[in-house]
Amino acid sequence: MSAAELTGLTAFRNEPYRDFHQSGNRRAMDEALAKARAELGREYDLLIAGRAVKGEGTFASFNPSKPAEVVGVHQKGSVGQAREAVESAHAYFAEWSLTPASARIGMLLAAAELLRKRKSEFNAWMILEAGKNWVEAEADTSEAIDFCEYYARQMARFTRPDPLLQLPGETGELMYIPLGAGIIIPPWNFPLAILAGMTTAALVTGNTVIIKPSSDTPTIAAKFAQLLLEAGFPAQSVTFFTGSGAAVGDALVSHPKTRFVCFTGSRDVGLHINELAARPQKGQIWIKRVIAEMGGKDAIIVDSEANLDEAVSGVVASAYGYQGQKCSACSRAIVDESLYDAFLDKLKARVAQLTVGPAEEFGYDMGPVINARARTTILGYIEAGKREGRVIAGGGAAPGEGYFLQPTVIADAGPDARIFQEEIFGPVLVVTKARNFEHALELANATEYGLTGGVYTTNPEKIRVAKERFFAGNLYINRKCTGAMVGAHPFGGFNMSGTNSKAGGPDYLLLFLQAKSIAEKKS
Repeated sequence: MSAAELTGLTAFRNEPYRDFHQSGNRRAMDEALAKARAELGREYDLLIAGRAVKGEGTFASFNPSKPAEVVGVHQKGSVGQAREAVESAHAYFAEWSLTPASARIGMLLAAAELLRKRKSEFNAWMILEAGKNWVEAEADTSEAIDFCEYYARQMARFTRPDPLLQLPGETGELMYIPLGAGIIIPPWNFPLAILAGMTTAALVTGNTVIIKPSSDTPTIAAKFAQLLLEAGFPAQSVTFFTGSGAAVGDALVSHPKTRFVCFTGSRDVGLHINELAARPQKGQIWIKRVIAEMGGKDAIIVDSEANLDEAVSGVVASAYGYQGQKCSACSRAIVDESLYDAFLDKLKARVAQLTVGPAEEFGYDMGPVINARARTTILGYIEAGKREGRVIAGGGAAPGEGYFLQPTVIADAGPDARIFQEEIFGPVLVVTKARNFEHALELANATEYGLTGGVYTTNPEKIRVAKERFFAGNLYINRKCTGAMVGAHPFGGFNMSGTNSKAGGPDYLLLFLQAKSIAEKKS
């Protein structure tokens, strides 16, 4: 892209969602699902420095709605191959970092357009491999497009930094340069959007990347890596590497030529990565940068002055969208005692209307959880909830061959209960009574996490207080606490929720850059 084209970029706008009640959109998705089904069971190779490489064995990903169905067969990369991947990415960084930003921006915009044209295809793979229903898959792919479009425009901004104070007899400038080779470790729950956001932010700023996807959703990552190559990114700039996180993840993170790690996932894995990256290795000449988003135990406060119907709708949407498998999901509703019983009555009736079934079939509110291990863990929390509170809805598995669970509500849980404190990552909502708004804030903040939160109230003073004292990276007033939109809701949390990276915000690309100040004496 030329300088004129960079300055002439249109203002960013979020990608619109399609309505699948319209016959044309419905037909496009049916056709995409049929096409993806024809590819089920295909084997995918590692991509290292532009070469397709076999691993030391293979593993499969499965359809959580039909666990006997293999979605993709992937390579078990070895520790030696992991080291080779970092070495290759590091070697190519010198060339890629000097590629003009305008060229990188052009590639990213091309990737956005390819995603837009192949929206139904990527939706289909998420439905089959991640168990997302049609609406959730559409939102995921749309967010991936948003990240590409938004970060392209943000990089254009960073090519023109704000001018510095010019001292007499000198010219001064500030420029931003990329970091080096980085490891991208995306989660399975947003297997395209978060993957795309982290990867494209690193690439457009001039870094090389090694993508290490979750073993639950590697096929989606393979498809996206191929799309980046089609968009013009050089093969050596993008490495696709699959395998056991425990076996090869540590090798990728600890390599002395790894410059940064961008991770989204659980608290425990994030802390392990942070600890490992902090230990300097022989030959390492930098402090590794870790960008981490690690989950939450998010609360919505329903105040005595709330619109009760709106609060119930917002809590249900936040708690059960994608089966509660979002780090932003509402897992705690903290309700003023004056309307606690009325809230529970309305909540129970609304949850009873939710439908559960295979993600591939249009119309179900909830699909499966991601795998058998997750289902077992969630059922364990439900059993704990029966001891620590009172189950008023759900409470067990839902029928079907997939990993289906009933949307569950556990009332009367105290602040010391496991189900109040620990991230469950499933369709389980805990409801706790608060004496007043002050007490509700105390309960909301009584956790090691600080990702999202919400407040339903019509009282302006309580809104003001919540803005100051509700400790969450993303706070929502009188709306659900999920569904952060790129450009509108920069996303990232505090404390054990991560490094507050603010993905989709105006300062996110700075995490992949370093500033260089230059002063030249005039002759």
